[in-house]
Amino acid sequence: MSADSAKKRKTKVIRSDGGTVEKESRKARGDGEQESKVYSEEAEVETRDPAKDYDMYKKTCEDLQRLMAEIHELKSKGGKDASAEIDERRIQSCIHFMTLKKLNRLAHIRLKKGRDQTHEAKQKVDALHLQLQNLLYEVMHLQKEITKCLEFKSKHEEIDLVDVEEFYKEAPLDISKPNLTMSDPHQQTLSRLDWELEQRKRLAEKYKESLANKEKIRKDIEIKKEYLNSLQPRLNTIMQASLPVQEYLSMPFDQAHKQYEIARHLPPPLYVLYVQANSYGQACDKNLTVAIDGDVEEAKALARPPEDSQDDESDSDAEEEQTTTKRRRPTLGLQLDDKRREMLKRHPLSVTLDLKYKDGSILHLYFYYLMNLNIMTVKTKVTTATEMSIAISAGDLLSPASLLSCLYPGDHGKKTPNPANYYQFDKVGILTFSDYIGELGHPYVWVQKLGGLHFPKDQPQKFVMADNSVSASHMETTIKLLRMRLQSRLALQKQFASLEHSIVPISSECQHLFPVKIIARLIKWCAISYEDYVALPFTKHVVEADMAQETDLFFSALIERGTAKLHAAIVLNPGYSTIPPIFSLCLNWKGEKSSRNDDNLKAIEGEVNVCFKELLGPKPGHQLLTNQIQRLCMCLDVYLETETHDNSVEGPKEFPREKMCLRLVRGPNRIKPFKYNHPQGFFTHR
Repeated sequence: MSADSAKKRKTKVIRSDGGTVEKESRKARGDGEQESKVYSEEAEVETRDPAKDYDMYKKTCEDLQRLMAEIHELKSKGGKDASAEIDERRIQSCIHFMTLKKLNRLAHIRLKKGRDQTHEAKQKVDALHLQLQNLLYEVMHLQKEITKCLEFKSKHEEIDLVDVEEFYKEAPLDISKPNLTMSDPHQQTLSRLDWELEQRKRLAEKYKESLANKEKIRKDIEIKKEYLNSLQPRLNTIMQASLPVQEYLSMPFDQAHKQYEIARHLPPPLYVLYVQANSYGQACDKNLTVAIDGDVEEAKALARPPEDSQDDESDSDAEEEQTTTKRRRPTLGLQLDDKRREMLKRHPLSVTLDLKYKDGSILHLYFYYLMNLNIMTVKTKVTTATEMSIAISAGDLLSPASLLSCLYPGDHGKKTPNPANYYQFDKVGILTFSDYIGELGHPYVWVQKLGGLHFPKDQPQKFVMADNSVSASHMETTIKLLRMRLQSRLALQKQFASLEHSIVPISSECQHLFPVKIIARLIKWCAISYEDYVALPFTKHVVEADMAQETDLFFSALIERGTAKLHAAIVLNPGYSTIPPIFSLCLNWKGEKSSRNDDNLKAIEGEVNVCFKELLGPKPGHQLLTNQIQRLCMCLDVYLETETHDNSVEGPKEFPREKMCLRLVRGPNRIKPFKYNHPQGFFTHR
């Protein structure tokens, strides 16, 4: 800009009659020109290059810095001509400031236009984005509609129509229309639906006819029910009147009917036992009685599903009690005790079997079912017709712990036969089931068989179903073994009473097995424990041969003749008399002798242990034990009488020879003749 343009122009005022109108018009014209300049600057922004303006700005700033530095230098020199140069440079600086102001205005105008353009572009983008969202929403809506159309299922798809081949085979031609429907699946579906409708109409008519017949039959049933209900009181009267006749004829139909009603509430194993035992008793054993004992109402409650009968009031009361009272937490020991009791819980019903014998004795068997262990147990009780003299040594013969032990070989009844129970015991801390046998009973294997339970050892199962065939296959054999067991124990009890009084009872059928005169006598008979038996030195060979078990019964006998004393230790297997007793001998005469150092004592043991079949007597062989003891007395007489006498000793022989022997000794072992021959009455070697 030149210096002339920077000078202020004075406005001329033209006076006239109109006053200052001309001045105002000029002022208005000046404002219009100024406005046009503002607008021209805005228009100028579009024509100017921002890069050139930036270069002009840098150059102006550099010139301004240079002028300021020159002014400062001139002022510092303070010359006479410095003021004119300072004014000139000041004017130039003002011009540069004007240039900077103009560039500043242009920059602001350019910034404003940029913002406006950005805002307009943003609005356009927002409008396009909104339009895009609308289009995407429409696309999503259309896709949903398409999916609905594709997933649409018509009602006819839920109808199970007949096959196409069957349709063309059974449907009439006016419905099937094969010429039209063969090539058009839609028409085919419509025709099949028409055929389905026709069939349903026919079935609806048949259904109405069936309902009418049902109503007619229902009315007939109601009439017959009324007749039967009126007949029941008469039948009850007849049954009550026939009770004396039933008792007289031993045909308790009324009692049997009640038992059958209770049997419906038995658990499966006890039910199988009841049915099979009752059937066997009716068919094969009239002296077998089966009955059901226990709390029937508790069994019914156990079979019913639990019901939640608590209402809102009880719930609120329980909450209040919990908030107002402090309850002690049960200890771990109490929790385990509760779990053990729950695991060992028995069913409230039990089955009782009564085996009656000819002498009036009764063997009572009480069978129980442990619900959580899925096993059966049994308890026993013996009732004799007359009071028997109870021998001290016969204390364990009829005890529940040993009466049924080893009814089958190896079945001691001290362990649970269900392998799955051991895993259950580990959870509640039960070490062994034998601790609870006194309370629950013995879980013999044959008891499980009678209940139809069979537990495979190779594949443990927690729950085994009761099988009637298993029970039926073992029922007859087990009942016979039970009868034989009690008969043998009762016979042993009578024999022990005599043996304790030093009397060896020999039946008339067995008298021929022994000579008329036997001098050796039984002095002592008593029962001993397993530990006492093992401690005897002359029983080691039996223990080492594993022929003596803790479940066996052990006895000691002392036979005496003069100064000779024969000690006998007897192992009585629970399966007596099927399994014979085993005798171990020790003779105290001229020193202590046993089967280990005396071949004749070994031969005597063979006479009673090996040749026991000669001593069985009449079946079922209950006289075996007393016959063996009597043979021991006979063999002791032969042993002592056949001993050589020392001639250097004066006086009569201690044991004179009273038995007739064909030959005193035989063989290098000098075995004596212990075999008695009847009726000749002499002894020979075997």
